Amino acid sequence: MRGSIAIVCGGGPAPGINSVISSVSKVFLKDGYSVLGLHGGYKSLFSKNPEFQEIDFNFADSIRGQGGSALQMSRHKPKNNEFSTDFFVEHNVELLVTIGGDDTASTANRISKFLKTKNVSIQNIHVPKTIDNDLPLAEGQPTFGYQSAKEAGVKIAQTVYEDARTSGNWFIISAMGREAGHLAFGIGAAVHAPMIIIPEMFTNTAVTFDTIVKLVISTIVKRKILGIPYGIVIISEGVFHFMSDDEIKASGIHFTYDDHGHPELGNVSKAHIFNILLQEKVKEIKLDVKSRPVELGYEVRCVNPIAFDLMYCSLLGMGVKYLFDKGHTGCMVTADPAGDIHPLFLEDVTNEKGKVEPRLVNMNTQKADLIFNQGLQYITPGDYENAKEFVDNPEHFDFRKILSW
Repeated sequence: MRGSIAIVCGGGPAPGINSVISSVSKVFLKDGYSVLGLHGGYKSLFSKNPEFQEIDFNFADSIRGQGGSALQMSRHKPKNNEFSTDFFVEHNVELLVTIGGDDTASTANRISKFLKTKNVSIQNIHVPKTIDNDLPLAEGQPTFGYQSAKEAGVKIAQTVYEDARTSGNWFIISAMGREAGHLAFGIGAAVHAPMIIIPEMFTNTAVTFDTIVKLVISTIVKRKILGIPYGIVIISEGVFHFMSDDEIKASGIHFTYDDHGHPELGNVSKAHIFNILLQEKVKEIKLDVKSRPVELGYEVRCVNPIAFDLMYCSLLGMGVKYLFDKGHTGCMVTADPAGDIHPLFLEDVTNEKGKVEPRLVNMNTQKADLIFNQGLQYITPGDYENAKEFVDNPEHFDFRKILSW
């Protein structure tokens, strides 16, 4: 029997985690390693009594296509003084496999450096996971879980769109995506949403609630001109990341605040916030429209992975062993469209603070140009005369003027 490998899952769930755990476990078990799965993420890893299980082939095989994570996850981000060599030394760990997003990857990099100072030599390979699709992989190469979450989100958005048509209402959908708008953009483009709002759009103007509401009204009025009194708007929750605390507080929405005085956005529905502010504005300008909020987030994180992620995650899992055998460490495992495995070294994608920089939606692509300039529906100067039937100042709701494009 050789040494062991330890698997840690950090952050929130994403479809395909179990496929990665399964594939990693199988290839290492085949070569005589023991596989230890940590429950509770980094918090458990550095506790006095780590909670873990030894993974055998039967367990690995049984979870391969399930949603969620067979290993309990945690968002705990340990401080440097929490680090310890105990678990690694006691269990003869040769490889730490981390499955997670940018925070999990950055922490793994810190742990690796700490262990080196203690003369504990282990390899560290990270498997990039997030439905937000915001890790800095090559252009067009998704993080695992994104495609499955997008698929589930599209089904929900299509149903909501049909409800809008049936009821004659508007639905304001808020989609997950901390800083980046990939999920909102992907879902919105797939269902032909008349308006998609993501933080990356705001290249020439500040992200404010007023600007967002005006963009929503722009598409509502355009649809009225077209004789369609209903629709959906998809807004990425990432817009909040680019707002100041003062902007958020000035919204008039009641928030709780953390110890640092920042609004605790995780405690409220973002769709509700956007919808309330929209209703206030349409009442002010006397625009006849009914709208309802839909939060799109937790519903898509633990769905069963689609075929794309089942295959992709299997390649990534087996790719961990491939990179391990080549002696690589401090890297992410990636699989290109051809299925070839490559390492992406964390030191090449981290900033001076050791944090992995997020990948935002690239607005300078033909795809983005087509969606925002051809696929969406909004007020332009040619609509001003017809728009006056619904609003007094159509130019205030001109899409390009709002964004200063």
